[in-house]
Amino acid sequence: MATKNIPLPPLNGFAPVLSKDIHTLILGSFPSRESLAQRQYYAHPRNQFWRLLSAVLNDDLAGLPYEERLKRMLSHGIGLWDVITMCEREGSLDARIRKAVPNDFAKLKEDCPLLKKICFNGKVAGAYAPRLAGAGYTTIQLPSSSPAYAARTFEEKLAIWRNIVLQD
Repeated sequence: MATKNIPLPPLNGFAPVLSKDIHTLILGSFPSRESLAQRQYYAHPRNQFWRLLSAVLNDDLAGLPYEERLKRMLSHGIGLWDVITMCEREGSLDARIRKAVPNDFAKLKEDCPLLKKICFNGKVAGAYAPRLAGAGYTTIQLPSSSPAYAARTFEEKLAIWRNIVLQD
């Protein structure tokens, strides 16, 4: 465990996975230690993100190599990013995030002109919903896909995650 006298090294998040054709963006909080090590969004094998998104889209993204997974997700009009670009954190829990620096969402309207809906994967990400709703986006709070969030079953999470593809 880190002590207050020893600062943690800053961690840097990932670039967004966007295209000019996306209509929906899923925002997480910040990559887990496993994701950072593998340089892949939602790389922890127990994280349900890719299983949930596969079920929502009726497309086996989880069974694809990572780069192909991202391309297929974009082909469905869905982008991926995190709300935090840099922070300090010991371990992987969102509750341990310190000195968070948010991503700059100002260019989304210019870079993604068809973007209408932003979905937040978990409560930490969802704290940014008012800011993005104020920019004119429809926002949806999703239950976290993290293995640390066990308050809902996969099926209960999936029922809410289906809102990703529902028309407004």
